[in-house]
Amino acid sequence: MRAPAFWSRDPRHPGAAATFLRPLGAVYALLTARRVRHPGTRAPVPVISVGNINAGGTGKTPTVIALVQELAGRGIAAHLVSRGHGGRLPGPLRVDERRHGADAVGDEPLLLSAFAPTWVARDRAAGARAAIAGGARAIVLDDAHQNPSLLKDLSLVVVDAVAGFGNGLCLPAGPLREPVAAGLARADAVVLIGRPDERAAFLARAGATIGALPVLGAELRPLPTGMPWAGLRVMAFAGIGRPDKMFATLRALGADVVRTVALDDHQPLSPALMQRLEGEAAALGARLVTTEKDAMRLPPARRASVLTLPVRLEFADPVALGAMLARVIGS
Repeated sequence: MRAPAFWSRDPRHPGAAATFLRPLGAVYALLTARRVRHPGTRAPVPVISVGNINAGGTGKTPTVIALVQELAGRGIAAHLVSRGHGGRLPGPLRVDERRHGADAVGDEPLLLSAFAPTWVARDRAAGARAAIAGGARAIVLDDAHQNPSLLKDLSLVVVDAVAGFGNGLCLPAGPLREPVAAGLARADAVVLIGRPDERAAFLARAGATIGALPVLGAELRPLPTGMPWAGLRVMAFAGIGRPDKMFATLRALGADVVRTVALDDHQPLSPALMQRLEGEAAALGARLVTTEKDAMRLPPARRASVLTLPVRLEFADPVALGAMLARVIGS
């Protein structure tokens, strides 16, 4: 689904819709609290969790990619374990881009599999066991902050500096999976994603919410690919948590963005939808462009005709990240 506008309202004035739904949000928070109290099992290798408190759109996938690349640079064979949201296969199984499509394993695991061995498993503990049997010396859990099946050695909560915690209410009244205080109480650090000024503004208005938790500042930057974006006439579409971030990045690169299409998060790119998008782009004399994650859901016949905009996460203080990882995996 696409996030409703009232999710991003000022917490002091959430509006009628959020107020009406607030009792359902309280029930959702209660169910989450009950679930996370379940005891987890201890894996024989370090387990690092990357999750969030908001329902999508914070930057978990780029954070996971940055972490496994950092671990690889330290000689640590890290494997990724994901639930495989949007995929039909329960697992545990190792993602193979030659055999699996996004409909089978989900778009995020398919993208992540290009960076490290990736496993999908509805049962995260079973997925970790399979990964360890496959040679993993560390496990990175994708989107597992509210999943208690494995004990975590390091829990990172990813926060978008612009979106923050929205109106501060739980689903469906707001964007939160659980109250902020409850979610941060189980975290070891916050990864705050945004430009330096955006991070500073978030900390000025919500720093008290973070409290004494370490904050790792980070920024999403376009990956240099040699693509001449400046002046290129494009029609951009994205089915991610915050499509506007991708559209803004294209404009910052100098692209002539003549039309944008915000799809639902993980929305299937059916042949009919792609035919409509291609028709609109042709009428505008523009090239279609999308995100790396959305490209995983493209029908094979259309992948060559759609440009992708890859981005990577850069930490403001890589030394602080390295020190945090060293405490978990050793120097």
